[in-house]
Amino acid sequence: MMAILLFGVMGYRLLPVSDLPNVDFPTINVNAGLPGANPETMAAAVATPLEKQFSTIAGLDAMTSSSTQGGTSITLQFNLSRDIDAAAQDVQAAISKTLRQLPQGMLPPS
Repeated sequence: MMAILLFGVMGYRLLPVSDLPNVDFPTINVNAGLPGANPETMAAAVATPLEKQFSTIAGLDAMTSSSTQGGTSITLQFNLSRDIDAAAQDVQAAISKTLRQLPQGMLPPS
């Protein structure tokens, strides 16, 4: 009986424990394109107005963006308590509010 108890305690102490569990945060990626625009123009004329509007969305934890030739991509990461469907509606509303500030002839952000 003592041997079973000893092996049980030793086995329990050797079980792997994850300090931080794997968690998928609610994340939304927004892409916008302006044919022929260089990365600097995309960052200044497209990404910046969108980022300013996105920063007002509740529950936003992190925002990263990258601009390339003719395109920009903005990744929005929300906290775990934020419903992804409600966040998507807020992102769409923010895009709609920003459309007037974006350059003419660009593909609508999606």
